[in-house]
Amino acid sequence: MPPSAVPPPRPGTRPETRPETRLETAYDRRRLRQWLAGEAKADGVSRRHLLTLLAATAAATALPAPLPARAADTPAIVKPLPPEWFIQHGTNAETRWEALRGTGHHTPNELFFVRNHTATPVLTAHDWRLRLWGSGLRGSPGEDKPVEFGYDDLRALPSVTRTAFVECAGNGRAYYTTQQGETVSGTPWTLGAIGVARWRGVPLADVLRRAGLSSRAVDVQPRGLDAEYISGGENLGRVRRPLPLSKALHDVLLAYEMNGEPLPHDHGYPVRVLVPSWVGIASIKWVGDIEVSAQPLFSPWNTTFYRLFGPSHPKDGSAPLTRQTIKSAFELANGATFRAGERHVLHGRSWSGAGAIARVDVSTDGGTSWRPARLHDRPRPDTWTRWSLTWTPRTPGTTHLLARATDTAARTQPDTTVPNTQGYLFDAVVRHPVTVV
Repeated sequence: MPPSAVPPPRPGTRPETRPETRLETAYDRRRLRQWLAGEAKADGVSRRHLLTLLAATAAATALPAPLPARAADTPAIVKPLPPEWFIQHGTNAETRWEALRGTGHHTPNELFFVRNHTATPVLTAHDWRLRLWGSGLRGSPGEDKPVEFGYDDLRALPSVTRTAFVECAGNGRAYYTTQQGETVSGTPWTLGAIGVARWRGVPLADVLRRAGLSSRAVDVQPRGLDAEYISGGENLGRVRRPLPLSKALHDVLLAYEMNGEPLPHDHGYPVRVLVPSWVGIASIKWVGDIEVSAQPLFSPWNTTFYRLFGPSHPKDGSAPLTRQTIKSAFELANGATFRAGERHVLHGRSWSGAGAIARVDVSTDGGTSWRPARLHDRPRPDTWTRWSLTWTPRTPGTTHLLARATDTAARTQPDTTVPNTQGYLFDAVVRHPVTVV
């Protein structure tokens, strides 16, 4: 059945996901049991301390996460952040959706959002090395004697180019509070913590095999070269997050180009990891080493962070987050003004981590009635679909525009999202305020 023929489920329903997604969920649940049983390796943090952090996370409040300390003269973000393009959140910068109007399918590098745990490191390709080590490689090279690749070594390998989005797991977090009245912690992103780019690089699978991948390997953990992250007075080390070997061998890239240019510093120069359709934390920037392990790996970024905690979730938290959820956004500023009696064309974009976008329905009267939007891109996984709808408002006053997407996995945006304390994976329909004059 073609994507356009996929019937939209009743709003708010959560149908079965694709078989591969169910396998990922089973994998994560098994890893969770292994970690709780003390059978997995928690990199850099003791099991006892991780349990303490988990308990603290489950009782999280709306206080913002503490910003890491950095020198006063060191900018957290290197590129310019004009206010007409970005909303700044400490070490992060959110793209304004109105700035994307007319930019094409790929987000220009200068408009791409920035998510930093600390500050952007300014590295050189000449000095960069990628070190692979661990019990999952033949001969089990250690951190002191790893298998190494230089920047030129990587670029000499056969490359692939892939269009994919990168999206923070907390994208849309602000709406837990503004639409649902929930108290959550973390950066109050609206919908601008996403961007789509054309990435060029080397499949991680090729590099792992050249490094001597062992049949005993189960997990792969990239680690960044940005500064160590301090949270609540605790040094959690450099940002790192494990991937199951099955994902690492499937579609993960070691990317060195973004939209036909070398990666900008803020987006991972000289090399970053790209994990299509997964939460952005998996796509480690400024990657410097990769541990390949014959035993399960855990870090604070899949134990304390990037899991779901709260009354509606398991006591010890959900499995670590993997695939992104489904969302839609208008290419409009909040409170945009339209003239009554004139024909307008509304533009927006929808995306999902579970499949391609099959349908988008739009309401211009606060959700009372819906019309199908016109899709402008061939539905493809891992990226968004642009759409439009004509609208001739008749009555002056305030109203809300709503967009509701359905993907090829038959997943439709719900009216509300089940809350979690850290505000991840908001997928409900967003009410976009506008004024008719």
